[in-house]
Amino acid sequence: MVALLLLALYTRNSAPDPVETHASATALAETQQQKAGAPVPTETLQIITAAGTHTIKIEVARTPDQQARGLMFRTSLADDHGMLFPHDEPRELSMWMRNTYISLDMVFIRPDGVIHRIAERTEPLSDKVVSSNGDVSAVLELAAGSAERLGLKPGDRVEHQIFQSSR
Repeated sequence: MVALLLLALYTRNSAPDPVETHASATALAETQQQKAGAPVPTETLQIITAAGTHTIKIEVARTPDQQARGLMFRTSLADDHGMLFPHDEPRELSMWMRNTYISLDMVFIRPDGVIHRIAERTEPLSDKVVSSNGDVSAVLELAAGSAERLGLKPGDRVEHQIFQSSR
C-alpha cells in the first residue's frame, strides 16, 4: 500500500503537465491582479527641490479600500511613478509594508505641501510601522531610491491640488 502511494506521488511529481503548469501560472497571475485591485486613476504632481522641479505620475488612494491596498502585491514601480495617500485632517500617520513586494521611499507631507519627513528604502513585506513623526496630511510612496535620486529633503515642496499653498 505504501509503495503504491509513493509510486503515485513520484509519477505525479516527475513530469509536470505543460497545460496544468500554464494553467497554474495563469491562475497565479490572475490572483495577483485581483489582490492588486482595480487601477486607480493617474494624475501628476510636482516636487520642487534644490535640483529643480520633478513631475511624478501618481495614483491617488482616496477611498479606504484604495488606502488599505496601496501598492500591495505590485512587483515594480517606475521611477517617475508613485502613490499619494491624502487625509482630510493633519495627524500622525503610520504606514507598513505588509504584502508590499517592492522597497519604497515614504514621503510624509504637511497640509501646505512641505515635506516633513522621508523614510527611505523601507523593508518589503514588513509589519514594522513607519511613522510620520509629526502631523501630516499625506504620504507619497515612491520607488526606493527616488528620494536620493531626486535630491528630496525635508523642507522641499510638493505641488498638487490637495495641498494648500502658503505662497
